[in-house]
Amino acid sequence: MPHAPNFFNAIQLVDSLREVSTNMIIGDRLRALREQKKLSQGEIEKRTGLLRCYISRVENGHTVPAVETLEKFARALEVPVYQLFYDGEEPPKLPNLPTRRKGGAEEWGSSGKNARVLAKFCRLLGRAKEDDRRLLFFMAQKMARAKNN
Repeated sequence: MPHAPNFFNAIQLVDSLREVSTNMIIGDRLRALREQKKLSQGEIEKRTGLLRCYISRVENGHTVPAVETLEKFARALEVPVYQLFYDGEEPPKLPNLPTRRKGGAEEWGSSGKNARVLAKFCRLLGRAKEDDRRLLFFMAQKMARAKNN
């Protein structure tokens, strides 16, 4: 089986395509790939462990499968995940994605003591009222601007 772009890129591709597509598009694409491989819904059921009635609901646009379920479909159809969304021989070109800062500098809160502080801050913010969160966010923006000046 050919290797798909890494999982992170596949998820980004799924998210961007979800914005412009409807439920029918993924269902139509899955049905077309299944029929192209001359497989029945029953055979997909055996290969994925998904119920045939669920496969039918997906193919008819009544439900949108989760990313993990799409991976099961891709394995069953013996295609890379990106082909569930893209009708071409080569993987689609990905948009220019933001890169990490040069010099390998880690973002604040990505590890160590700062990560623990950030996690605690997130827990506390989760318990705060929406108006209080907005006020704190506003203050943080002002503080960051003052630091840059």
